[in-house]
Amino acid sequence: MFGLGDLNLTYLVSITLVSLYVSTVAVAVSSLIGLPIALIVGFRDFRGKSAVTSIISTGMGFPSVVVGLVVLLLLSRSGPLGVFDLLFTPEAMIISQTILALPVLVSVSLSAVQSVPQDLRDAAFAAGGTSTDVALLVVREARYGIVTALLAAYGRAISEVGSVLIVGGNIVLTGDRSFTRTLTTAITVEARKGNIETGIALGVILLALVLFVNALGARFRDRTQTGGRQ
Repeated sequence: MFGLGDLNLTYLVSITLVSLYVSTVAVAVSSLIGLPIALIVGFRDFRGKSAVTSIISTGMGFPSVVVGLVVLLLLSRSGPLGVFDLLFTPEAMIISQTILALPVLVSVSLSAVQSVPQDLRDAAFAAGGTSTDVALLVVREARYGIVTALLAAYGRAISEVGSVLIVGGNIVLTGDRSFTRTLTTAITVEARKGNIETGIALGVILLALVLFVNALGARFRDRTQTGGRQ
């Protein structure tokens, strides 16, 4: 085990990898579910659309501990999904983070889709475009907002504490390797134990990851804008 002073690098790296894995998979799953929902709600007019939109917006404020409690009940041995034995595993954390990230991704993506002018859609249909062609056009026009939605969802996922603590159990294996301990839960634990140096190191790593993700989004936006002007 390699350490530097009071900092255990094995501990820091394993926690960082768990956080990246859980958050990235959760946002990927949220994207597969949420982007089609945003497109369907944004394109179609149906009875109760305003209610659906309101529910999606309300979901952005879901208390994380309540989500964690619901997932805990679902995955417990007496729960409907207890047969899969997922409680206190990274997969349980992915489920809870997906539930929390999904409304954020759908709501922001929906706003981006609805901001595309109706005239543009009508012109595409008039030019002989199919529904798929128009959908792709709208996605292209709303791409900045969709990227913003992905970044917002990732920020919600990677900064989560309450639900992952409940369903993940904050477990560290022998050898100081994390099983379900994330950067946020580790910061909480280390601060309570008085390990301020380790807590600060974890906080710096978390902040660096968030800044890196936002830098990637800004780079994508700048490159796309440059390409659009050529």
